[in-house]
Amino acid sequence: MSVRSYGVMVVVAGLLASAGCSASSSSRSEPREAASRTIRPVQGCGDTSWTDPADMSPKRQPARCEPGAPGPRRLSETRKLTIATGTLSAEYVAPLQVALDKGEFKREGLDVTLKVLPTPDALPLLAKGEIDALWAAPEAAVMNGLRGGFDIKWVAGNFSPDPESKSGLWVRLKDGESADRVAMAGRKLGTMIGKGSVIAYPMEQALEQHGGGLDKIQYQQLGSADVLTALQNGGVDSAWLLDPVWRKVDGTPGYAFLGGQPLGEPLGGMLYGPSLLNDDVDAGVALIRAYIRTVNSYFASDYKKNASFVTYLANLLKADKEILESTPSLRMDWEIRAGTTDRLQSAYGAQGVADGDPLPESRTVNRSLYEEAVGHRP
Repeated sequence: MSVRSYGVMVVVAGLLASAGCSASSSSRSEPREAASRTIRPVQGCGDTSWTDPADMSPKRQPARCEPGAPGPRRLSETRKLTIATGTLSAEYVAPLQVALDKGEFKREGLDVTLKVLPTPDALPLLAKGEIDALWAAPEAAVMNGLRGGFDIKWVAGNFSPDPESKSGLWVRLKDGESADRVAMAGRKLGTMIGKGSVIAYPMEQALEQHGGGLDKIQYQQLGSADVLTALQNGGVDSAWLLDPVWRKVDGTPGYAFLGGQPLGEPLGGMLYGPSLLNDDVDAGVALIRAYIRTVNSYFASDYKKNASFVTYLANLLKADKEILESTPSLRMDWEIRAGTTDRLQSAYGAQGVADGDPLPESRTVNRSLYEEAVGHRP
């Protein structure tokens, strides 16, 4: 297990007992989360605003409303919310940054603060209600926390990759190997994320196609600036390369792309704790409504075709415009596919970082908030 993953597990384990003792009856029994809420039709959000969670087609089109929809429904009193995120500069955080900059949260009566916090630090705060939401992923630490009593659920997706993206598992080919004939068992994998991350699921898929497996490779955790260097100089045999790093080896003889995040399946997004799941569901829906409206207004299609928007985005994210333009647009997607947390937990089990039996989706996912935001009646 990597040092980072071990640290996550220690943090979670150390707080489970206190979470179980201090959780209020409302946060543990979930009566308000499960309570019936009135679902009203939403102007601008028709048949295309919701898709079947079981549709796993790689060509599936993400749900979309008209630009500007769903319209805001301002809360009677301003609600201050804190959303934790591991970074403010990554492209997948762009919808939150744009929603804040364009005043979409304010239109809902929300005073939102984006706070940079690593998931290991943010997770116990979310479970205690000291922060309201976490823009991250249902990693192994989240699942282990849920088993121990944390009141957290995955409530909205973030993105899936463009078919042209090659962010994912890359390997240095040995003599006689080709992209469709690579022996991965026993190889050393360089990654800056380590065990327990959601990339375990797509990595497992790629490895199994080449005689490997999550339990048949060696892990080498490296800094973000060191992963590519280690792959190029032979320090590792393979590596998980993110945008836009994979561009450095794409088309170079001796390297092969084996696979990345499944098309059409977000692996992260918004996680809610008890404050928005139970204590103030209206604010929870309002936050997701602002997020969805931002996606429909600014990220509905290939947003990188708009040069002025790319310039705006680069300035907002404090990113290099040329680097931002060097990779395809993300397919922003607020929906959560059926069975994703099952597949993630299976991969965590293969890595040896799962504590206990897999949790059913009813314990890990809540789609009702984004369904209410677009007016979909289950």
